[in-house]
Amino acid sequence: MPQRSAGLLIHRHTGGVFEFLLVHPGGPFWARKDEGAWSIPKGLIGDNEDELEAAKREVVEELGVAIDGDFQPLGSYRQPGGKIVVAWSVEADVDTNAIKSNMFTLEWPPKSGKMKAFPEVDRAGWFSPAEAGVKILKGQRSMLDDFLERRGAD
Repeated sequence: MPQRSAGLLIHRHTGGVFEFLLVHPGGPFWARKDEGAWSIPKGLIGDNEDELEAAKREVVEELGVAIDGDFQPLGSYRQPGGKIVVAWSVEADVDTNAIKSNMFTLEWPPKSGKMKAFPEVDRAGWFSPAEAGVKILKGQRSMLDDFLERRGAD
């Protein structure tokens, strides 16, 4: 059975345009990647954990803020590696300059025997639909399309 993750497509409506909040993964593997590297806040669903509760927990872990609102099911999306991401959309306004992410440790440089701590998310940003379409991981682009199609927006 493929791994399952849950996440939130957080959006706001400013100046007549939807904007999406995306996060950039921390750590050395993603440091120089931008286009096609960003994601919705998401993470693995724990054993016997409610999918929406997992998505909310992951937002707290990756952004340092709890999101409340009208969570709308968006769908399940198979990623190129086989993982399934279950997503909801929710309207919220988050100060991307104030995010505080959990940390993870990794041997860095490789085979050095030295462990180094990195933030799970090193930055977050608000993007127009066109910008988000370029920034977001290929396997998550259809989330944006589905949201906009349901909203009748562009």
